[in-house]
Amino acid sequence: MKVNRIRQNVFPVLAALIWGTAFVAQSVAADSVEPFTFTAARSAVAFLFLLVLCLVFRALRRRDFQENAQPRPGSRRDLAVGGICCGVALTAAVNLQQMGLETTSSGKAGFITALYIVLVPIAGLFLHRKAPRAIWLSVALAVVGLYLLCVQESFSITQGDFYVLLCAFCFTGHILIIDHFTQKVDGVALSCAQFLVVTVLSAAMMLATESPNWAGLLECIGPILYVGIFSSGVGYTLQILAQKDSNPAVVSLLLSLESVFATIAGALILGDRMSGKEYLGCVLMLAAVVLAQLPDFRSKQAAEK
Repeated sequence: MKVNRIRQNVFPVLAALIWGTAFVAQSVAADSVEPFTFTAARSAVAFLFLLVLCLVFRALRRRDFQENAQPRPGSRRDLAVGGICCGVALTAAVNLQQMGLETTSSGKAGFITALYIVLVPIAGLFLHRKAPRAIWLSVALAVVGLYLLCVQESFSITQGDFYVLLCAFCFTGHILIIDHFTQKVDGVALSCAQFLVVTVLSAAMMLATESPNWAGLLECIGPILYVGIFSSGVGYTLQILAQKDSNPAVVSLLLSLESVFATIAGALILGDRMSGKEYLGCVLMLAAVVLAQLPDFRSKQAAEK
């Protein structure tokens, strides 16, 4: 039980840390590469990285004769369907976000994207998954914290804002789809399959709508490798592993710490100065995360008595 609790709480925080610190690399790449080209490149790197991991894990299972680790009947079908569904949702989400960042500020984009912390528990109601009251209070605190942390100017709706809003809905769907399939298939294999789908779909859109600039790709090969391996390969895999047997609303709150880590990383790495408003936003975000953990803690304490 303690191992599961560590996985459900530490993994999404690590994913948020990776995504937050990868923001600088994404911004650098966005200056040289168009959205679909960038997504296709980073996803191809992530797929190859995860494919190697899958092969290594399979070899270790065979060496140790762990027959119970073999896929269950029908799991290959679940893996294929899950990979396609997750891949389509993730393709839409990351490309809409990249398109939105071309015409809106990163602060507004960060706030709008993180609205999935509100959308996930709301969607859960339609799926007959009720969230405790503490979760709703945590969501409210997190939304206020994200606003203070990210939004630096007067809030207005532009075309870029609309793209990022659609991105938030896609990320909500992605989280809920993972919540369904992660109970049936191996997490690393599911992540590998989804990035194969993202690579194929993004490459098709790249060839149809963009003119790939190979010189630009070579120019930002470092950021692409970093985002592909860490942000995509490691980060999204940690998300999938964290969501197994956990409340997706709580995981979404932990993942939203990405904005906090991005702001802190900007201050430490790029020398950006944080305002008092941003510090207050960080405090509210952390308070929301702590509060979100209390229902699980109390229920487990009651179960042990």
